[in-house]
Amino acid sequence: MAQEFVINSEAIESKINQLLPSQGGFGAGVDFSASTMVIPIVDLTETASGSALRQDLQTSLGFEVTNTLLTTSYQTIVPTTGYYRVNVYGNYLDAATSNDTTIEIFDGTTAKIVWYFSGLSGSSSYFIVPNAEFVVFLSAGKLLRGRIGVSGGDIQVITRQIADINGNLINPT
Repeated sequence: MAQEFVINSEAIESKINQLLPSQGGFGAGVDFSASTMVIPIVDLTETASGSALRQDLQTSLGFEVTNTLLTTSYQTIVPTTGYYRVNVYGNYLDAATSNDTTIEIFDGTTAKIVWYFSGLSGSSSYFIVPNAEFVVFLSAGKLLRGRIGVSGGDIQVITRQIADINGNLINPT
């Protein structure tokens, strides 16, 4: 014979009400119960409900990526609000002068650096720029921009929007 147990958990009740709104809440005084009897299990995670991809899949790159090749003058990389995955790849050739390279969030007057590379060899050299991957948030009035410090460099910036300004996820295409 199966044994029955009463479970009092606001966290479980809240999760069931969130994921299964048709249940309409159980109301005051009604508890969940458990039993030693084998019964089918309902997966209450967001992934199982079909409402979201796993995070690692949701942030994957797709055909919608934007590629920007940086030059020695500032270039806008992302002009619109939201959350963006940013990947940086590149190298420098003949970097005999200062080659400070930046990617920054810019509000029209002030810049905040989010990625920086610097190198000075004093002679012709080949620098490998460390690959970088990060996520930036751009609120209203801000953009992501970048530049390389010396001609002859090759810095690729690849971006993909992963969520809008309100945090609503945008799946890859």
